[in-house]
Amino acid sequence: MAAEKIFGDRSYFRVSIADITREAGVGQGTFYLYFPSKEAIFRELVEERGHELRAHTRLATAAASNRIEAEQAGFLAFFDFIAQHTSLYRIVRQAEFVDPAVFRGFYEAMAEGYSTALSEAMERREIAQTDPEVLAYCLMGMGDFLGMRWVVWTGEQMPPETFRVAMQVIESALAGSKGPGGGGTAEELPVADDD
Repeated sequence: MAAEKIFGDRSYFRVSIADITREAGVGQGTFYLYFPSKEAIFRELVEERGHELRAHTRLATAAASNRIEAEQAGFLAFFDFIAQHTSLYRIVRQAEFVDPAVFRGFYEAMAEGYSTALSEAMERREIAQTDPEVLAYCLMGMGDFLGMRWVVWTGEQMPPETFRVAMQVIESALAGSKGPGGGGTAEELPVADDD
């Protein structure tokens, strides 16, 4: 999509409808047949790419026999997707200022499906019991920063050794393994006093 390229190369606030139509090789009249404004095409772009990303990871994890395999397949699919759509990072971050509801919706939609899958894995006793929504956002945050550092900034695929280390951290967290504080599953961890 021409809008993805141009919003990614520049920014929402520096792009005009004329820039978009020039990049797409269509007239402005054609643009208005499909979109009432620049904000409308930007909003659709964020929502469409979010849907495609979720579908891509869902398809990749469908054959996994357990949650750890699903995490590995899902993270690989995520890194693969952003390698093909590196401008998505810049576009989604711009959405916070262009349309905060779309920005929030991008992450909420991802977290909703993720939380459900994690909750189901907890019910099957494949991973430690904890709050699935909190866990989903923690894992999404890891993917976000790993992808930014090792895919977007380098313009390359995720290095195998980096991926291996990330998966070790994720497997440990999902298993509820004991850390320096003697932790365990979320149900076993002490709650800090507010005093």
